[in-house]
Amino acid sequence: MTIASVRIYYWSGDKDLQLKLSQTHWGFSEWFERHLKPIREQLRGPEAKGVNIVNFMLHDNPQHAQRLDEWGIRFNSFEYACAYDLKSLVNTTPLGAPTWRSLVTCFATTCWVALLGTSAHAATGQEAISDAQPTSAARPAGSVDSSKTAEQRITELTHEVDELKTLVLRLQDQVSKLTGAASSSPVAAAPAPQAPLATAAPGVASPAISVARGILDGTTINAMLDGYYEYNLNSPLGRVNNLRAYDVSSNSFSLNQADLVIERAADLATDRRIGLRLDFQFGQATSTLQGNPANELRPEVYRNVFQAYGTYVFPVANGLTVDFGKWSSSLGIEGNYTKDQLNYSRSFWFDYLPFYHMGVRSKLAINDQLALNLWITNGTNQTEAFNNYKDQLYGVVVTPIPALSWTLNYYQGQEHPDVVYLQNPTAVQQNLPNQQGTYILPIANSPNGHLQIIDTYVTWQVLQALTLAAEADYVQQPLYSYSVPDRVEGGAVYLGYQFSTKIAIAARVEYLADIGGLFSGATQYLKEGTLTFDYKPSDGFLMRGEFRRDQSNQRYFIGHTLGFLDTAQPTIGVGLVWWFGQKEGVW
Repeated sequence: MTIASVRIYYWSGDKDLQLKLSQTHWGFSEWFERHLKPIREQLRGPEAKGVNIVNFMLHDNPQHAQRLDEWGIRFNSFEYACAYDLKSLVNTTPLGAPTWRSLVTCFATTCWVALLGTSAHAATGQEAISDAQPTSAARPAGSVDSSKTAEQRITELTHEVDELKTLVLRLQDQVSKLTGAASSSPVAAAPAPQAPLATAAPGVASPAISVARGILDGTTINAMLDGYYEYNLNSPLGRVNNLRAYDVSSNSFSLNQADLVIERAADLATDRRIGLRLDFQFGQATSTLQGNPANELRPEVYRNVFQAYGTYVFPVANGLTVDFGKWSSSLGIEGNYTKDQLNYSRSFWFDYLPFYHMGVRSKLAINDQLALNLWITNGTNQTEAFNNYKDQLYGVVVTPIPALSWTLNYYQGQEHPDVVYLQNPTAVQQNLPNQQGTYILPIANSPNGHLQIIDTYVTWQVLQALTLAAEADYVQQPLYSYSVPDRVEGGAVYLGYQFSTKIAIAARVEYLADIGGLFSGATQYLKEGTLTFDYKPSDGFLMRGEFRRDQSNQRYFIGHTLGFLDTAQPTIGVGLVWWFGQKEGVW
């Protein structure tokens, strides 16, 4: 057996604590992995196949762990879940601290003793937690003393494990005695008519409860409310903010979106290969996403369904994840849910690049550092196809270290419809084909030019409190295959700094050259700068104050007088976001 890597996961009910540990203590996993080199050398051979990854799951709430304090094999990974006081790690360094040293000793020793089962393998386990020792083949002659030292260390670790086992047995015996004493006391033995189920033996559940737990296990129900007030200093007619994705209204208390997210994600840690996700959305954002018949032939059918897809994970490499349905596009660095973004308003690029796709997507995780993406879709922002072409995306995600991630995507498709849907056909048009009462009129000599998107972005967690990100994009699309293509090119740079768990600041600067008017309908060069202040009084509530200035080399932005256009659009606003649910991390 060859151990390829060791991964450590922190699971906490405190999202801030979980994020902090993931950002500061990932280096321990790399240190542990470097010390596995002697293990790979000694175990290499015909037997070195199959399971090659060790996952440690640290839970601050034992009820959230599956198979607590037990080893399990899942595809090509060993899994071990245990209860641990994660708060004790906050003020410790990842390496060298007594807390980590004892944790490593406990984990590594039980790992090799339980899984490998021989003294030679136990020696291998010791090498995983001590300085790397040369293998017997590479050890110079006369190095008997170092070999004896290793054996002595193994003996000491074995004794330590025995002592820990003895301590655990004593604690269990004391708990049993206390439980027996409590049950024999008159107060404890008195009947409790208002809670008859409390007298049932611990761990025993009715069949109906067991079935319900099995169905709902891993299911999260989550909700978010996102609203804002924004003032456009141009005082535009109709209170319209130009070229904004979500903050579209000026001088108005506005409901950006109300969301309900139901998910039962695939989870290899619990042997669950299937998953399901449903995102329902209401508010102004639905009009941005699906309210225009230009991108949805029947927008009313799908208006409130933002995402709906099923998942299956095939046991290939580190997992081949295949989704079918409708999903939020990962073209561009920004996403839909405000709580997961650095700024409140979205960039020009978020507004221009696709919001979602319908089709089949796959992600092949080669290892922890490399993943490949392949999509086949109806098109950009098309739940129903309006031509016979199927778009494709080819992507790669590189994560050399947990703090750094780079994504590169190439998307190509055909976004010109070949039909028009008629809601109120004339008498003659009623002879046309119809779909669920909607009549379909073919477009003669419909455009067939192909859309091409090159999209790349990188995120770097420089420090625990400092995040840097950047995005670059190039898009071109001709009307017909023989036409000269219009194009959009540019990018954005982001900076976020977390002063504390409650206070943060973020900035964004972007540039978009709209050559041919694919984005805005006019050839122009757009720039914008955004400064955002965060105040998070408690988990589940975020207040964001934001100043933003959009600038163009053309008079484009609506002014306060009919027919008057301005070259700039400055806005100032406040966004309020509430959310709750069991889903952890980014939605």
